[in-house]
Amino acid sequence: MAIACLLTASMAVAQGDATAWPQLQTFHTYMSTTFHPAEEGDFAPLKARADSLLVAATLWQASPIPANYKPAETIAALGKLVKQCTEIMKAVGSNADNVILMKKITGAHDIFHTIVGECRKED
Repeated sequence: MAIACLLTASMAVAQGDATAWPQLQTFHTYMSTTFHPAEEGDFAPLKARADSLLVAATLWQASPIPANYKPAETIAALGKLVKQCTEIMKAVGSNADNVILMKKITGAHDIFHTIVGECRKED
């Protein structure tokens, strides 16, 4: 499932969405460098970059939405993403158990894929 989602996001990037929305690409970089190591049991990158993940989500939320995205759905999903990244930051700051961190980063990962998939307008 994670591979299929990554391929979907990569295809979106290859089709020019990242160029049209650089904040998406920036967030994707932080997501991929924190989520995938966590899947393998390495939580050090997530712990080291939780603050950057939140900043990238916040900047993405503040950026203009490209025309090929559904505005209302995208705004709502980006709000959820910032909230989830805030929860990740708090969990890291309180030295939460890795099981909790995995649940939270997976939630953010799922929201990311909702944005790049379901929030995009049909081609």
